[in-house]
Formats: sequence, structure tokens, C-alpha cells
Amino acid sequence: MHDLARRLRALPPSCGPVRLIGVDGHAGSGKTTFAGQLAEALGGAPVLHLDDIASHDELFAWTGRLLPQVIEPLRRGETAHYAPYDWRARHFGPPRPLPPAPVVLVEGVGAGRRALRPHLAQLLWLELPHKKAWARGQSRDGAEQREFWAGWVVAERQHFAEDPSRPFADLLVRQVMEGYEVLPGPAGPTDPDQ
Repeated sequence: MHDLARRLRALPPSCGPVRLIGVDGHAGSGKTTFAGQLAEALGGAPVLHLDDIASHDELFAWTGRLLPQVIEPLRRGETAHYAPYDWRARHFGPPRPLPPAPVVLVEGVGAGRRALRPHLAQLLWLELPHKKAWARGQSRDGAEQREFWAGWVVAERQHFAEDPSRPFADLLVRQVMEGYEVLPGPAGPTDPDQ
């Protein structure tokens, strides 16, 4: 994890002074856990969870909020402010700050979408087949979210069919027994040291 953090810090800025790193993958693939560990290895890098940007009404139609609330301020070197969505209460909460740190992680399904890729310094894809990822997610969320998951699976399939992320990933990340294995992605150069 520390080797990856070092490589990410060495990248040129991609969004104003920020190295914006996308962490994408299927729902339930472990993006949030991985991003948390990577943020820690980066010395406490801020993490924007796309679950805070999406909503029941806009599972994937959130770029109209993300770009002006987050991307544009970061590009100007300013602190961004976004209103996180409360999935239980079904409304957006008070704004939260997101500072223009040297590295900022954006994690969630769709972090590598077409509208975000020009602003990313690098895109990481959590490599777990969709059926396994969805089974993990459904197990995590329990019976209470069964109906939501039925709709989510359809929406995620449609999203990735129209706007795939994995083909543009610089690195593929696989969870192994102790930690993670980082491999070159479809868009990344082959590096024998990875």
C-alpha cells in the first residue's frame, strides 16, 4: 500500500493542484475499505465517497452536481463543498468541505466515468467479478436493502454498458489474503515492478 501511495504522490497534478485518484469497481467490490486504507497510507488524504453524491433518484446521473460542487473548486485550488445524501432519510444534508489536498481519492461506482476521466491523475479498478461483488454487497446490506439491490443491479449494468470504467483503468487492484495486489490495468503501461 505504501509503494502505491508513493507512486500516486509522484504523479503530476490533474485537477488544479490536486492529484485526483479514481477508485472504481462493482458495488460490493471493496472500494470503500481499499480507499480508506490507501488514504491512511497517503497520510490522511481526503476521500470523496460517491455514495454521498448519488441519490435514490439519481443513482448515476450525478455529474451535474459533482462537477460544479467538487471538481471546479478543486481545479481552482479552493475547498470544495458538497451536500452528502442521507440514504435512509432520502434527502441531502448540510454541506461538507473537501480541501484541495495533494492527493484526493474519489471512490465509488462510476469514479472512472467519461465525465471524470479528464480530471483524474490515475484510475484504479477493484478487480472482483460483478456476481461476487454484488453477493458481498447484498450480504453486507441485509434483507432491508433487498429491493434496492434489485434495482441497483439493473442500473449498474446499464451504467457500465453505456460508460465503462474498467477499460480505462491504469491499475487493477485485487484483494489477496494479506492486503492487495496491484497490477497494470488495460490503460496502464506494463511495469514488471508492479
